[in-house]
This record gives sequence, structure tokens and C-alpha cells, in this order.
Amino acid sequence: MMKFAMASLMLAGLALPAAAQTSTTTTTTTGDYYVVQDVQTKKCTVVNERPKTTTSLVIGSSGFKTQTEAEGSLKTTKVCTTN
Repeated sequence: MMKFAMASLMLAGLALPAAAQTSTTTTTTTGDYYVVQDVQTKKCTVVNERPKTTTSLVIGSSGFKTQTEAEGSLKTTKVCTTN
């Protein structure tokens, strides 16, 4: 019984530091700005959150770190229409 108690304490001692290392902020490898296309109008815009709806399509495989980079990509993306 004593071995079981010691083993349980050791496991708890290993698990607690790992749980304490979780952060309240999340970091992503993608950027904070995205070029998205409205699927009905085919117009593109720059947004600062990845869309979670099916009415918008993210252009490209990842986001951009700055809004300026995203706007530059928007100007050179051929699938986006301008009016």
C-alpha cells in the first residue's frame, strides 16, 4: 500500500508542473491577418480573424503577420475581383 501511495504522489508531482505551464494566450504559426473571399460575390477583403463560416473562403494556406502584407497579397491575387 505504501508503494502505491508513493507512486501516486510521484505521478502527481510530474503532472502538476506540466499543467502549470499552460498559457492563457495562444500563439499560432500563422499570421493575424487573412485574405478572404466572399463565395457569392467573389470580392476579397482583409480580416484580422480566420473566418469560421462557410460563406467566406481563406485565400492562401496561411495568414499574414501584418495588415500591409495581407493587403499587398490581396492586390496580386488573381481570384479576387475589384470593382
